[in-house]
Amino acid sequence: MKHIIALLAITATLGVHAEESFLQLSLTPDIAIQSRETRINGISLNIWGENPQSSFTLGFVNGSTGESKGFSWGLYNYCEDYTGVHFGVVNYSKGKFVGWQHGLVNVANEFHGFQGGFVNYTESMSGIQLGFVNIINENPWFKEFPNKLAKGFVFLNWSF
Repeated sequence: MKHIIALLAITATLGVHAEESFLQLSLTPDIAIQSRETRINGISLNIWGENPQSSFTLGFVNGSTGESKGFSWGLYNYCEDYTGVHFGVVNYSKGKFVGWQHGLVNVANEFHGFQGGFVNYTESMSGIQLGFVNIINENPWFKEFPNKLAKGFVFLNWSF
């Protein structure tokens, strides 16, 4: 256990002003061992964290900026462009998301993959939604009848 703590302390100390770091420990984006601009390539443990990253992220609020990838597990996960998995109560993607979102509420702008949750919403999608409310705003399946058919379904929705 002493070796693990020493390794984490050395990694954190060496990465304080680097452009990349293996470890992020964050209370808020401004109260963290790494700055918001530092790319995290490893592990990020957060109360609320926000970094560009290629990492495993665990926390209450996990923010991924720029082009990020990995696995985020928390109450609220948000990102710009992301490839990987968001597993949380609420997952939000401002840009392009490729992978899997699983939570009570999943919201994405451009989505490629699988959304599973109570409410799933995306502007455009190539993939499958599974949940109680599933909405794909720009679903090519319904372009011919935009005022006659709903863009959402109960239990399952898709767009390829």
